[in-house]
Amino acid sequence: MAVAGGDEALLRRAYDGFNARDVESVVALMHRDVDWPNAFEGGRVRGHDGVRAYWARQFEQIDPEVTPRGFDERPDGRIAVAVHQVVRSRAGELIAAGDVVHVYALRDGLVERMDVEPAG
Repeated sequence: MAVAGGDEALLRRAYDGFNARDVESVVALMHRDVDWPNAFEGGRVRGHDGVRAYWARQFEQIDPEVTPRGFDERPDGRIAVAVHQVVRSRAGELIAAGDVVHVYALRDGLVERMDVEPAG
């Protein structure tokens, strides 16, 4: 199902901000109590401060880049984004590359939750 233009634009801004390491611009697109996956270390983080701290630790160790390839609204209203991700070491060496699906729940025009699923 097609994704509303405003929702897709919001998520595209989030990916652009993440890839530019503009953490504050991305956090501004999230609810204060956002529930976010800690895909790097395992588990989940909560809230703006949790996301900021998680990304600070992540960016100290790796250099990830995520490129959205497609957006689809699921029957439950969540938005699934097909993503190609490339992860490099801080020295620029390729660690991993592949596809995943990021699944977002939005509320009041902001990201409330994100989950990562295998592509398939």
